[in-house]
Amino acid sequence: MDKKFLEEMLATGSVGGHEIKLQKKVIEHMQGISDKVIKDTIGNVIQVLNPDSDVKILLCGHIDEIGLIITSIQDDGYIKVNKVGGVRPLLYLGTHVDIETKDGIVNGVVIADPSLFKKSDIEAKDLTIDIGAKSKEEALRHVHVGDPVFASTTYRYLLNDRMAARAFDDRIGAFIILEALKKAKAKGAKVGIYAATTVGEETTAHGAYWASQKVKPTLAIAVDVTYTSDYHGVDSSVSGEIALDKGPVLCKGAMISEKINALLEGSAKELGISIQYEVAGGKTMTDADKVHFTNDGVPVALVSIPLRYMHSSIETLSLKDVKDIIDLLAEFLVRYDKDIDLDPFD
Repeated sequence: MDKKFLEEMLATGSVGGHEIKLQKKVIEHMQGISDKVIKDTIGNVIQVLNPDSDVKILLCGHIDEIGLIITSIQDDGYIKVNKVGGVRPLLYLGTHVDIETKDGIVNGVVIADPSLFKKSDIEAKDLTIDIGAKSKEEALRHVHVGDPVFASTTYRYLLNDRMAARAFDDRIGAFIILEALKKAKAKGAKVGIYAATTVGEETTAHGAYWASQKVKPTLAIAVDVTYTSDYHGVDSSVSGEIALDKGPVLCKGAMISEKINALLEGSAKELGISIQYEVAGGKTMTDADKVHFTNDGVPVALVSIPLRYMHSSIETLSLKDVKDIIDLLAEFLVRYDKDIDLDPFD
């Protein structure tokens, strides 16, 4: 597992609509590994292994993150913003932020407005950023409307092989599918593998839709994060009991192919990897949903990484779980046979 590249991914901003900087790093990192690279006008990047195979397995890990976007600059130089994706505005109060501009990063702070601490329903538009500018004119020399904003944090290694960072949702999923492709290649996988680092999942999921339309996969597996129930304040009755260090999470639900799940379970058993389960009564709220509705209907599965404190700047996971998911996917890809029938009626 290439921790150095994971660290580089985590250090790079990728707010929805502004993913290309990170996608370029993915392309550079995977040079000489994949047989082919597909890029599209949406911003997706798809690493391809064994492109001549009739079996096409699409792996999706979205590379965008939640964040803020500049909506206006006031006469006094203060900056107003709104949300990109499911941000939790309260968590931004009194924090440092990075503003990504065409000329590089501009530092700012979200002001600790005393009136907002008493407000029960803080919205992103309530937040104000101070970059030190004394006037609108000065601010406009450095930032512009439409520039993305993200929390100015970095990764931290914790005890028990755990790690905390901004944007594990879903930087870690993108990392996992790339590592799984590498490992499957080393193990001699023969099927076509299409590892798509998709854009826009946190806003519209358009990236996954168009990636699937282009690939026309036999099946697809989305790799995303899911809430754990192993810390205070989380209700395990909503989707299931999920904990760090207990392995990959398979989703059961209306959108999910039971046959793909069974194959994943078989691969996990072969490797001695523990499996956890979550339930989605309707949509999974991941790339799997969009992919499922493409072409003539794509059979999908969802493999998730247990994650604490989702949509915060301290998202926390177990690196053991990450390794297990990479191993599971690689084994699945190596074991998959062109004669496998995914018809639910058989």
